[in-house]
Amino acid sequence: MGAHKGRPTMYDVARESGVSHQTVSRVVNAAPNVAEATERRVREAMTRLGYRPSASARSLAARRTRAVGVVTFVGPYFGPMSTIQAVEAAARARRYTPYSVSLAGLEPRQSRAVLDDLLQREVEGLVVVAPTDEQAELVDSVLPDDLPVLALEARLPGRPLVASDNETGGALAGEHLASLGHTRIGHVAGPADWSEARLRTVGWERVLADHGLDGGVRVDGDWSARSGFEAWPRMQAAGVTAVYAANDQMALGLLSALCGAGLRVPADVSVVGYDNTPESGWYFPPLTTVEQEFRRAGEVGIEQLLKLVEGLPVEPEVLVSPALVVRSSTGPVPDAAG
Repeated sequence: MGAHKGRPTMYDVARESGVSHQTVSRVVNAAPNVAEATERRVREAMTRLGYRPSASARSLAARRTRAVGVVTFVGPYFGPMSTIQAVEAAARARRYTPYSVSLAGLEPRQSRAVLDDLLQREVEGLVVVAPTDEQAELVDSVLPDDLPVLALEARLPGRPLVASDNETGGALAGEHLASLGHTRIGHVAGPADWSEARLRTVGWERVLADHGLDGGVRVDGDWSARSGFEAWPRMQAAGVTAVYAANDQMALGLLSALCGAGLRVPADVSVVGYDNTPESGWYFPPLTTVEQEFRRAGEVGIEQLLKLVEGLPVEPEVLVSPALVVRSSTGPVPDAAG
């Protein structure tokens, strides 16, 4: 991970001396069950790094800091924000204190400094929400190997995962439209570097393949309503009668474009969104959408993290099932309706 550039942490001492952070904690607390040679190696590493134990570090041997970190790259997006809020609520319900930090927009050096500050609180484990491939690679490169870490909604190499089942969610949207008789189903996808977006597309593609449909067209958006609005001309040129948008904001832009083009929803074109944002039931018409169980994902995430902290086995991957919420924005294919 390169040379340390901030205040050294217990995890830096552990790496320097080749032991676990729990062993460093036992040395700091003068626990009796540490071999003399190991204690000497740890103390030499502390001296070389200039490590000074904090008050919370002295209590870590008893593992009673009851603190967990939440590392995020959150932008102004409903899904990640809801996930983080769910994690924090679940942690507090178990009498753990969550400390959340955002690395959004930071360079790797800055990210390391922020993480160092977080580790100074001697958190017992971390939940990481890193939606894009680049973010996942960055945070993975700066985390201590021996720190319990749970990946939430996006994968980290070698770390257990809890996530919404985005592939199933995409399939729910596509299957709903296919069941209404639509054979030309468009898709406004999320950014290609978001693993959630890719999986939602995979689910849609699976439905097209299962039904033998070749009338789909995909346009990549950026989660914004504007990108949904701008996707409609290509959808229209492809002759779609239904569109599945990978989030509700892009669906909102699409509804605006359809209204501006003099088209009726769902009489002319059906629209499905994703997320079930609080506003989606108040769109015109109210939006059919895929609901993610953010609260459940947060609860399962904290349950899994605390098992890791206690050294208990966990499932390498836990997927939380989404559900389709049917409202007024979807209906039969126009020919069938007539």
